[in-house]
Amino acid sequence: MNKSIKRSGLVNIIKTNLGMISILFVMCILLSCLSDVFLSSNNFITLFRQISNNIYIALGMALVIILGGIDLSVGSIVAMSGIISVSSIANLGMPVPLAVLFGIAGGMLCGLINGFLIARFKVPPFIITLAMMNIARGISYLWTNARSIRIVNESFNAIGTGYIGALPLPIVYSIVLIAIFSFLLNKTRFGTYVYAIGGNREAARLSGIPIKKVTIAVHTISATMAAFAGVVLAARMYSGQPSVGEGYEMDAITACVLGGISMSGGVGSISGLFFGAVVIGVISNGLNLCNVSSYWQLVVKGIIVAIAIIFDKLKNRQGD
Repeated sequence: MNKSIKRSGLVNIIKTNLGMISILFVMCILLSCLSDVFLSSNNFITLFRQISNNIYIALGMALVIILGGIDLSVGSIVAMSGIISVSSIANLGMPVPLAVLFGIAGGMLCGLINGFLIARFKVPPFIITLAMMNIARGISYLWTNARSIRIVNESFNAIGTGYIGALPLPIVYSIVLIAIFSFLLNKTRFGTYVYAIGGNREAARLSGIPIKKVTIAVHTISATMAAFAGVVLAARMYSGQPSVGEGYEMDAITACVLGGISMSGGVGSISGLFFGAVVIGVISNGLNLCNVSSYWQLVVKGIIVAIAIIFDKLKNRQGD
C-alpha cells in the first residue's frame, strides 16, 4: 500500500513537472556535447552544492509568493547573517552553536519586522522588503567597516564544507529542507492557509483564516531560510563578506517562477521549485564551463524570468 502511494506520488511529480524535466534533459544533452566535464560525477556534486544555497532561499521565497507577496530582502539578509555568525566567533569568542543561532536570529528578526509591518499597516511587500534590503545591507557594511571577516574554525567551517558519506553537507541540508517544506505546504493547516490566502484573500478572511499571523509567519520563515543560507555560505567561504548575496533574491524568484509558482499567488509546489532551481543551476554551470562571461549570464537569467512571468500571466488568463 505504502509503495503504491509513493509510486503514484512520484508519477504525479513527474507529470506535473514534465515540461521542466524535458527542458533539463535537452539542456544536459546540449551541454554534454559542448563540454566533456559536464556529465562527470564531480561536476554534478559541484552543481548541486552550488544550487543548494538558492534552494534554501527559494523555499522561503516560495511561501511568500504563494501567499501573494515577494521578498526582496533575502540577499542582504544572507550577507548580514553570515557576518553576525562569523564576527561572533572571530571577535567575541562565542561557541559555534551559539554564534550560528545568533546569526540566524538576526535574519529571523528582519523577517519578523517585514511581516509585522506588512500585516499591520497593509504596506505592499515590495516596499517593505525593499527597505529591509537596504537596511540589512547597510548593517553588513557598517558591522565590518566594508571589509570581509576571515575565520578559520574547523567546527564552523565544517557546516559548509563537511560531508556525510559522499554527499556534501549543503546538499544534505537541501534534501532535508525540501522534505520539511513539502510536508509543511501539503500536510499542515498552515500550508492550507497559505494557499487559501494567496488564492483569494477576501474569501480567506471571511473563512476566519488568521491572515495577519500567517503573513508574519511566512515572512519570518523566508528571512530565516535566507539567514541559514548566509551562515552556510560564510562557512563555505571561510569568511563573512558584506557584498555577498547580491542578486540572490532574483535567483530565488527565478527558481520559483520557472517551477510553476504563480506570481499572482495561490499556486505552486516544492517539487516545481526544485526543478526550477536545478534549471538555473545547470544554466550557470554550463555557461561557466563554456567560459561565458558572468555578465551574459545575468542577461540570460533576466530573459528567462521575463519569459516565465509572461507564460504565467498567459496561463492565468486562460484559467479565467
